Amino acid sequence: MGQDYYSILGIIRNAKDADIKKAYRRLALKYHPDRSTDPCADEKFLQIAEAYDILSDLRKKATYDKFGEEGLKGGIPPEFGDTGAWTTGYTFHGNANKIFRDFFGGDNPFADFFDTKGEINLGFGGLRGCGVKKQDPPIERELHLSLEDLYHGCLKKIKITRRVMNEDGHTSSIKDKILTIQVKPGWLSGTKITFPNEGDQGPNNIPSDIIFIVKEKPHPWFCRDKNDLIFSASIPLAKALTGYTVEIETLDDRFLSIPINDIVHPKYTKVVAGEGMPLSKDPVQKGNLVIQFDIRFPDKLTPAKKKLINQALNG
Repeated sequence: MGQDYYSILGIIRNAKDADIKKAYRRLALKYHPDRSTDPCADEKFLQIAEAYDILSDLRKKATYDKFGEEGLKGGIPPEFGDTGAWTTGYTFHGNANKIFRDFFGGDNPFADFFDTKGEINLGFGGLRGCGVKKQDPPIERELHLSLEDLYHGCLKKIKITRRVMNEDGHTSSIKDKILTIQVKPGWLSGTKITFPNEGDQGPNNIPSDIIFIVKEKPHPWFCRDKNDLIFSASIPLAKALTGYTVEIETLDDRFLSIPINDIVHPKYTKVVAGEGMPLSKDPVQKGNLVIQFDIRFPDKLTPAKKKLINQALNG
């Protein structure tokens, strides 16, 4: 009659993986030789480690459940093996401290778990210290969007490749995942979109958050200043003095004809209210369209033209 590893951990035979881990955590902390006053702590700590090593591994657990300790350690006979050959038996390596370190993480799991007085630290959510998984730093990626995307809003699907843990809780594999971002009208460059815990998974870590940061692509004729759109119109000097109509194609495919009846000087701007970018908090509201002017001066003037300009301006 072999050992009953379920009884060693104090769990039932159909216990789930989470129950196995919970039982090991409780008993390993209770009987750790560095902390326990039980005279049999060394022996119990070793038994607990071996029981966990077997029951936390799906293949070992399945063999143990079917053939018991004798079959697990002696090997499976040919008539039961998948290949028809006698499989090699399991041998516990005997290093209970390694099992403990691998489970809790770190070379000295008690360094943070116990305070300077040797008392267990308790915090909100239960035990804290090395027994609590730490989250990896966030992963930041740029999300390049056109001005049209930020004006109308859009749906972006981004494929990421990450490491995920398999069902056995010990091995991992590489898998793709599609993340969906609903771009809202009016988002500013620098807006952050966070996908919690979508980074690589591991047995002793909390996956990192993935953060996408909006980066605005250059536009052929608009520049953006927060919620305002800046348009630069190139006009000849004569039109700057006598009047001009600016034609602008908007981001929603309309054409604006904006008459300029003022004299356009180098610092002059024309503001068209409500023709800028949508406000992210209220997309119905919009910023302004600000028209700046690049006045084209003639390269040279004939004496006759200079005389006419002189007369016109001084008349």
